Amino acid sequence: MNLVELFILAVGLSMDAFAVAICTGLTMKKTTVKKAMIVGLYFGIFQAVMPLIGYFAATWFADKIISYDHWIAFALLCFLGGRMIFESFKGGGCPDRVCPVETCKDRNCPGGKRPDNKEATLKPDEMLPLALATSIDALAVGVSFAFLQVNIVPAVSFIGITTFALSMIGVKIGNVFGTRFKSKAELAGGIILVLIGLKILLGHLGIIPL
Repeated sequence: MNLVELFILAVGLSMDAFAVAICTGLTMKKTTVKKAMIVGLYFGIFQAVMPLIGYFAATWFADKIISYDHWIAFALLCFLGGRMIFESFKGGGCPDRVCPVETCKDRNCPGGKRPDNKEATLKPDEMLPLALATSIDALAVGVSFAFLQVNIVPAVSFIGITTFALSMIGVKIGNVFGTRFKSKAELAGGIILVLIGLKILLGHLGIIPL
């Protein structure tokens, strides 16, 4: 996997975190660089650590399935991408833990049900569940990395930095524009993951160059 492919994968993988960062920024009365960096660090660190865990877990049995590892990588990426595409059309709004009714611009957002309607904090008890939820998909990508024999340390560092940067941008976008970019981000991320999975499969089958 070359640098360009890794960058595209990192962007696609970070779209979930980007979408939730938009929702987080939506609840802030005023965004600052410090707040955006805190959100970025939560999502970036988890997005880097989870594929690392998946990679080392998969290396224990990667040599036993080397003949069809590209099919597994293809299936995982298509599953994750397909789910993101499906979620983008559901229009479920923001997670209810970060979307107070008085600032939400999405009529379908479940945040309107939140009883306290306060500005979301950036404390661990609120941010850690969000960071974990948005990084679960990266665990499966780490498994794919093991099958593809990707140099894992630069790969996860790149993913973490990309997610950090995009999450910071998402906070600002959410604060200024609302949730209008959330579904588009999820759709774009899903398409990217599916296309990368297809490229991996076709490359190993010899249909296109690796």
